[in-house]
Amino acid sequence: MTTTTTLAQVYREHPIHLRDIIPLDFNSIRSVPDSHVWPISDDFSSDHQLMVPIIDLKDPNAVKLVGHACETWGAFQVINHGIHLNLLEEVESEARRLFSLPTQTKMKALREPAGATGYGLARISPFFPKYMWHEGFTIMDSPTDHARALWPTDNARFCDVIERYQKQMKVLAEKLTDLILESLAIFREDLNWDVGSPSTALQLNSYPPCPNPNRAMGLAPHTDTSFLTILYQGSISGLQIFKQGAGWISMLPVTGALVVNVGDLLHILTNARFPSVLHRAVLNQEGSHRLSVAYFYGLPVECSVSPLLKLLDSGENPRYRPVTVKEYVDIKSKYFGEPLTSIRI
Repeated sequence: MTTTTTLAQVYREHPIHLRDIIPLDFNSIRSVPDSHVWPISDDFSSDHQLMVPIIDLKDPNAVKLVGHACETWGAFQVINHGIHLNLLEEVESEARRLFSLPTQTKMKALREPAGATGYGLARISPFFPKYMWHEGFTIMDSPTDHARALWPTDNARFCDVIERYQKQMKVLAEKLTDLILESLAIFREDLNWDVGSPSTALQLNSYPPCPNPNRAMGLAPHTDTSFLTILYQGSISGLQIFKQGAGWISMLPVTGALVVNVGDLLHILTNARFPSVLHRAVLNQEGSHRLSVAYFYGLPVECSVSPLLKLLDSGENPRYRPVTVKEYVDIKSKYFGEPLTSIRI
């Protein structure tokens, strides 16, 4: 009998030192400690006319619009996506309830060094010289065990909201995947994805009010390992994407909209036609407590990914060698800065 490797099991092979997991007690901090001081950034885009595409999924031209946004931006926002605003607000409310718990309570769900789920700093923390003004809560599959640690007798509401959100996000992720594939004139039958279930994760992000937001970083610049990521960012701005030739551009919130961005796996599949967009989170200047919820949709762990030959232009060669999702996660866990370089042909 063949056992299927899960994404959580893959991450267990790359433990993180405990010091890179435990967040600050943000409620007790009155100034930004040196461990969290970043250089002041002056690299914002000055072109306010540049705006990331907003795509109505009910638009008859949605396929074309999605493909163009993936190719030119690596990101877009979607409306009329089928996720009710009430559910988005419920998820944000439950995330706020979680991160508002006392520090000693949140620590009961602290992620283990070899763990992939629970409370703690972002997994990218060890790759940067300074820590980020951020705390996260990662969920893969059921949220029940960690929820019981946080709320021994009052976890049903949290679990219900999270599980409903996960189910609807999976449906939306599959719909977006089909739209993206259709924009490339390819179909799932062209791909060897029938080797297990998609690897997914839900990430709740908290960016507490900061005494000096100009000197701290919410989440450092990075790309996502996933095929695609769907983000709900509420009403408080902070997300920025990097566009070649323009610099960092703020992804302004739109009520009820969801942000979609290309991940590394989709970048590889399209032979770099779709950029795996570099993005970061800067801190809110008004002292608000910003929250976001990211749904990472990936391919099965045993799935092999490589540039599709039918997407290559005449005379164009593949840029990347075939790599399984597991192997790529392994590579990125070791060589975070240049994981694609190591599989480049």
